[in-house]
Amino acid sequence: MTDAPPDFTPDRMTYIRSHATLAAVAMAGGMIILWAVGNPYVWTGAIGGLAAVIVRGWYLMDEELAQGWALTDTGLKGTNLRFAGFDEIAKLRSLGSAVQIITNGGDKHLIKYQPAPDDTIARITTAMRAAGHVL
Repeated sequence: MTDAPPDFTPDRMTYIRSHATLAAVAMAGGMIILWAVGNPYVWTGAIGGLAAVIVRGWYLMDEELAQGWALTDTGLKGTNLRFAGFDEIAKLRSLGSAVQIITNGGDKHLIKYQPAPDDTIARITTAMRAAGHVL
């Protein structure tokens, strides 16, 4: 395996959109929880949820956007020495803006923040077929 540039890198706008959705859910969840416990300041749940997601998103952005996956002749090579061989891949599926790789051994990997997860799956499937492997 050679070190090739990643074929699947996280998309910055997809990262931001995913966090905007997460913020909306966190804001609603915070407000519902405060309402359920009888807190008269329900609106603070929205501020807390928004603040938590903004801080998390800002703090992890550089790290998350540096994670990439490259197609090799034998599989998918990710950052941090992650590898999923074509002969080990049992299932590919999209989860929001991510593509989940499930191996025969039960290992799970995510190719995160893909602008078009179905296209990512199609490219991987095409590479698998070219290498003689079929899901």
